[in-house]
Amino acid sequence: SVIRHSCQPCFGPHLRRYVFFCDKGYQDTDTVISSVTTKVKGIALTNTSDLGLRIWDAADYVIPAQEESSFFVLTNLIITPNQTQSCCAENPGPRSSCSTDQDCEKGLVNKHKTGMQTGRCIQFSASEKTCEVLAWCPLEKEANPPDPPLLAEAEKFTVLIKNGIHYPKFHFRKRNILPHVNSSYLSQCVFNRTTDPDCPIFRLGDIASEAGEDFQTMAVHGGVMGVQIRWDCDLDWPESWCVPTYTFRRLDNKDLKNNVTTGYNFRFAKYYKNERGQESRTLFKGYGIRFDIKVFGTPPGSWNCIPLTLLGETAPNNM
Repeated sequence: SVIRHSCQPCFGPHLRRYVFFCDKGYQDTDTVISSVTTKVKGIALTNTSDLGLRIWDAADYVIPAQEESSFFVLTNLIITPNQTQSCCAENPGPRSSCSTDQDCEKGLVNKHKTGMQTGRCIQFSASEKTCEVLAWCPLEKEANPPDPPLLAEAEKFTVLIKNGIHYPKFHFRKRNILPHVNSSYLSQCVFNRTTDPDCPIFRLGDIASEAGEDFQTMAVHGGVMGVQIRWDCDLDWPESWCVPTYTFRRLDNKDLKNNVTTGYNFRFAKYYKNERGQESRTLFKGYGIRFDIKVFGTPPGSWNCIPLTLLGETAPNNM
């Protein structure tokens, strides 16, 4: 009782009533446990001098096939076909340009270059010599990515995002595929904030647009997009009122004044062997957009009789 009386000036009956009724002090709360899976669909057609006419499907452009709460879509490429383990002239640079063999250090491996120097100075072009390297030859082209992007049609690709949430304390589970959503609806719907706010299928171009970005511009060098799913659920109200809301934003730095290493890219290769067992590969420098999915939620509330009991114990007789 001493503690209660000492707090009385700060937490009087009116403030207690505010906390109880307006600030929902009568509620018990819990934190959300969430899981996310995705499935991307769409077809793109490219026609390049390196690969010819080619169809790209999800097995080609979603790398890797599955990630946790994230997915990556390839949008642009620099392609170096028919590489083999052999010797060739290094690309020009401070440690590779040369005049004689004495300018080349045998066994030197430069982390910024592509192979090991053999100690020979050879012709890179009609007017320039560089150190020979043991590497995957021909070397990757040093060039800017194509603009417009090769997989410009990725803007039309769609992604199904399946999100399940669980509040263990209340034994409450729900999915973003809401009870009234059936397979017929899923087969033809695309998320629209006005006409189809409950559809869990999103067009990639629309995600970029809602974030204030131009998809085609972003697709040239790549980037990172955030998909935010927010659950604000008050379990004192009908369960049907507990629905997700979606927002989108760009997460990577696109500062035009500091454009060094902007975007998102990495290298991967596809390997082959001919009938004689000789190995070759096609090297891809892939640019694309990674979509990170974040799930948020204010702690849900459900009736708890204990705060009411405490309020009754501390309330004045005339409450």
